Amino acid sequence: MTLRLAILDQSTIASGRGANAAIRETLALARLADEWGYGRYWLAEHHNSQSHAGSAPEMLVAAIAATTRRIRVGTAGVMLPHYSALKVAEQFKVAEAIAPGRIDLGLGRAPGSDGRTAYALNPQANEAADRFPNQVMDLLGWLGDGLPEGHRFRAVTANPQVPTRPEVWILGSSDYGAQLAAYLGLPYCFAHFISDHGSEQVTALYREGFRPQPGRLAAPHCALGVFALTADTEAEAWRLYRSRELWRLFRDTGRFPPLPSVEEAEAYPYSDAERAHLDRIRAKAIVGAPEQVKAKLEALAAAHGAQEVAVLSPCHDPAARQRSYRLLAEAFGLAAGAAPLAAE
Repeated sequence: MTLRLAILDQSTIASGRGANAAIRETLALARLADEWGYGRYWLAEHHNSQSHAGSAPEMLVAAIAATTRRIRVGTAGVMLPHYSALKVAEQFKVAEAIAPGRIDLGLGRAPGSDGRTAYALNPQANEAADRFPNQVMDLLGWLGDGLPEGHRFRAVTANPQVPTRPEVWILGSSDYGAQLAAYLGLPYCFAHFISDHGSEQVTALYREGFRPQPGRLAAPHCALGVFALTADTEAEAWRLYRSRELWRLFRDTGRFPPLPSVEEAEAYPYSDAERAHLDRIRAKAIVGAPEQVKAKLEALAAAHGAQEVAVLSPCHDPAARQRSYRLLAEAFGLAAGAAPLAAE
């Protein structure tokens, strides 16, 4: 099976440019991805962050859906414990009205923020994460499955009433989400770019525990969210990687600043311990010339039994980021004008 290719966009804020620029760069890249033949364009959710501008992915989904013609558009994901399942159902039904048959609704359980921000979003945050499975089932009910007899909100309708429904995914970086996706018969995406710890075991757990459900998938469908970066030459790709490398160092020590430039990364006074830490990450990084990155992505997907990869390529230079995705599309032979993808 040919590996399917999608884009995961965190609307990364780059040093020297504001969050408004990050949003505009997201909109511009999505239109290009539609032309280049990518199957999906997914938007992440983060709050109270100096690193990422995408605090309301549902709004970006609507904006992109309205200005593209064939690519599927969705979230990776909506952090459901922050919100009412009814409201999320209504938001994504509106998105379906904008782009029928092209909307993905990826759901996550993690806060996408710090603990204080989680409470600011939902004063019952201490209980909300534990209710995630029930929220997902309520959401599926309002999207078209129907709520069960005796449900206190069975008489409440999620509007607008539209003939199509979004494709619901479960996202995660642990076995929790994998088990839930398997139990509900939903597609699953593992956030490999957050942590690769035990990733092959988690995706195997999803496949082995999968239970087909009426009106959903007949078989497991797995994707990986992966950091990857390419350029015209291997040397240039590794040069561009320096900014992400420094940002990763910051992240791993609890700091979340804007993405530094290559020049800022080259001038940073790394300690021996920091260099050793980054060398371990660099050894596994999916960076290089287009054919090298293609081969690494295919090998990673095969090891996880994944049919799709959603590629995250934060890059300080927006033109270099666009070039990376264009080169990757060409390496995979993506066909512009292809029909949007659905999980099988």
